[in-house]
Amino acid sequence: MPERILKWYEKLIVWRVKHVKLRHFVLFLSLLIGVLCAIAAFLLKESIHFLQTTITNIANANSLNYGYLIFPSIGILITSLFVRYIVRDDISHGVTRILYAISQRKSIIKIHNVWTSMVSSVFTIGLGGSVGAEAPVVLTGSAIGSNLGKFFKLDQKTLMLLVGCGASGAIAGIFKAPIAGFVFTLEVLLIDMTMTAIVPLLISAVTATATIYILTGQAFMFNVELRQSFSVDRIPYLLILGIICGLVALYFTRGMNFLETQFRKIKNPMFKWALGGTALGVLIFVFPPLYGEGYDTIKELLTGHATAVFDRSPFQPLMSNELMMIFYLTLIILLKIVASASTTSGGGVGGIFAPSLFVGSITGFVVAKILIMLSFVVPIPNFVLAGMSGVMAAVMHAPLMGIFLIAELTGSYDLLMTLMIVSVTAYVTIIFFEPHNLYAMRLAAKGELLTHNKDKSVLTLLKMENMLETDLNVVYPDMTLGDFVKEISKSHRNIFPVEEKQSGRMIGIVSLDEVRNIMFRPELYDRFTIAQMMTFPPAVLKNDMPMEKVMEIFEDTRAWNLPVTDSNGHYLGFVSKSKIFNSYRDILVNFSEE
Repeated sequence: MPERILKWYEKLIVWRVKHVKLRHFVLFLSLLIGVLCAIAAFLLKESIHFLQTTITNIANANSLNYGYLIFPSIGILITSLFVRYIVRDDISHGVTRILYAISQRKSIIKIHNVWTSMVSSVFTIGLGGSVGAEAPVVLTGSAIGSNLGKFFKLDQKTLMLLVGCGASGAIAGIFKAPIAGFVFTLEVLLIDMTMTAIVPLLISAVTATATIYILTGQAFMFNVELRQSFSVDRIPYLLILGIICGLVALYFTRGMNFLETQFRKIKNPMFKWALGGTALGVLIFVFPPLYGEGYDTIKELLTGHATAVFDRSPFQPLMSNELMMIFYLTLIILLKIVASASTTSGGGVGGIFAPSLFVGSITGFVVAKILIMLSFVVPIPNFVLAGMSGVMAAVMHAPLMGIFLIAELTGSYDLLMTLMIVSVTAYVTIIFFEPHNLYAMRLAAKGELLTHNKDKSVLTLLKMENMLETDLNVVYPDMTLGDFVKEISKSHRNIFPVEEKQSGRMIGIVSLDEVRNIMFRPELYDRFTIAQMMTFPPAVLKNDMPMEKVMEIFEDTRAWNLPVTDSNGHYLGFVSKSKIFNSYRDILVNFSEE
C-alpha cells in the first residue's frame, strides 16, 4: 500500500474511533453489507440464468438433449481448473467454512471468497451442475462482512456479527426473503442473540431484500394460487408428510456425507472429475429434472404441469401412467444426492439449499399423488410447498427457516399452519437419528462446532494448545530420591511427569504429596528410585480432544490436573481444571457483553 494511502487509511480509522460509536458504525456497516449482498445475489443469479438459457437452447426442446452428457462435465472441469490453478484454496461447502471460521472465534474469511465462489458456481450450475447457488452467495456475503470488519480493524466479536449480517443479507437477497435470511443466521450460524446483534441482522436482511426488489421487481420466486386453505381434517396427512420428509432428509444428509467421503478417498483430481462428470452427465440425460438448481421443476409441479417435468427424458412416453410417474419421481429423489455429490466432489462449487427444496417439492408431490390414488382429497400445490418446507427444515435443522422461507417465496402466508406442522414434524423426526445438519457434521466430529447451547459453545472456543501448561519438571525412572529432591528445589509445581529417556513416552507421574514423608530422610536418597515412587494418573488426555470431552474426563476422575500426550504417548504438558474454569469465565463474560 502506497505511503500516502496508508496515512489516509490510518487517519480514517482514528477518525472513526473518535467520532463514531461502534454501535452506530455497525448499523451503518450492516446496511452497506445488505446492499452489497443483494448486488452479489443479483449478479450470480443473472449470470447462471444467462448461461443456462444459452446451453439449453442449443438443443431442440422436443428431442433428447445429448448435450446433457457433456455440458455438466465441462462446467465441473472449468470450475476445478479455476479453483486448482487460480484460487488455490478450498472454496467448497461455503456454509461449513463459515461455521468453521466462527468456531475458531476468528470469523476471518479470506478476501478472495468475495468473488471466487460466485465465479465458480456460475460455471458449475450454469452448465448443469446439480447444486444450488445459495451457499456460494452466503459465503460471498459473509466474506464481505468479515473483510469490511477487518478493514476497519474491528474486534473479533463484531467480526462474528458482521459475518452473520453477510449471511442474512445473502439469503434475503437471493430468495427475496428477509425473515428467512434473519432466521437462517440465528438457527444455523450464530450462538446467542441480543438486541445489539438482532438489529444489524434485520437491517442487512431488509436492505438486501429492498435492493433486490429495485433490481428485479417484487414478484415472488414461485407464483402459485392456493385454492384450499388449511383444514383440520388434513392434519393426519400433514403429519405423515412431515415424517416422510424427515426420513427423506435423513437419507439426503447421510447419503451426501457418505458419497462425499468416498470421493475424498480418490486422490487423483482428474479421475475424480472424470467420475463425477460422467455420473452427473448420465444421470441428467436419463433424468433431465436433475439439471441445474431444479427450480423449473418446482414451478411445473406447483402449476399443475407435472408432465412437463419429463420433457427430453428417454422415458417420456411412459409418463402417462401415474404409477410410472410416481416411480420415476421417486428415483429422482433417491438419485439427487448422487447428482449433487458428483457435482461438488468432482470439482464443482455449489450448495444444498436448492437440492433440498427440489427433493422436498417432489416428496410432497409424490405423497399427495399417493394419497389421491388412495381416495383421500388433498391439494397438490399445498403438499409440494409443505414438502419443500419439511425437507429443508430437516436437512438444515432449521424449522423456522423452512417455514418462513416457503411463505416468503410464494407469498402464501395463509399456509403457515400447514408449513409449521410439516416442518416441525420433519425436524423432530430427523433429530432422533442425526443431531447435526449436513453443514455441521464434519465440525462436530472434530469438536469444532459452535451450538446454541452456551456452555458447549464456550467449551468449543477453548483450545487444548491454549490450556496446556508446560512448566512442570520432567523426571526419569532411573533417577534416585536424592536426584528427585534436587528437581523439587528447582520447581514451583507439586506434580512431576515421568518420561522414558529413549522413547520420550510418558509412563507415570510423581506427586510431591506422595513422597513428602520420605523426602527429608537423606539415608533413603539412594534407596528409592522414581520407578518405585511413581504412580499412574487417573486419566491421560490426548492433544486433539475437544474441550467438552476433557471436562467430562475431569468430572469422571474428580482430578484437578491431568497430563496431555500426543497420539504416540509423548508427554506434552498438563491441563488444570482451574485454568479451564478461568478461561471459561473470561469467554462467558465476553459473550454476555452488550
